[in-house]
Amino acid sequence: MKKFWGWFFVIVLIVLAAFIYWKYFFTYSEGYRAGLLQKFSKKGTIFKTYEGEMILSSVHSRADIAIASEKFLFSVTDEKVATSLDQMQGQYVVIHYMEKNGVLPWVGETTYIVDSVRVADNNPYRSDPPVN
Repeated sequence: MKKFWGWFFVIVLIVLAAFIYWKYFFTYSEGYRAGLLQKFSKKGTIFKTYEGEMILSSVHSRADIAIASEKFLFSVTDEKVATSLDQMQGQYVVIHYMEKNGVLPWVGETTYIVDSVRVADNNPYRSDPPVN
């Protein structure tokens, strides 16, 4: 009976460790998103995390106003990326994100974790002078 409970305990630990890895550390998907960086801040009551908000637009009007848009909420864990994003507020940026299955309170509020950012080359919000 001791052998059974020993193996049972080991199997439960392995299953629990696999579940925790899958839920909080496994990258479910990753990709790029481009949009207008509307908000970026460090917030939280107990755990201070970097949180951001981008406007993703699919349709633009002639007045460079986004018509059909959605918000993309994300978290940042890297201080260098957070500093870059803080300086890019109000600009059209491209971010690389990793989506996790779950979130730990000290990592962020969202399942989308951003690990790099750059200013976009093709900014639909920029009003360049017309070419004659």
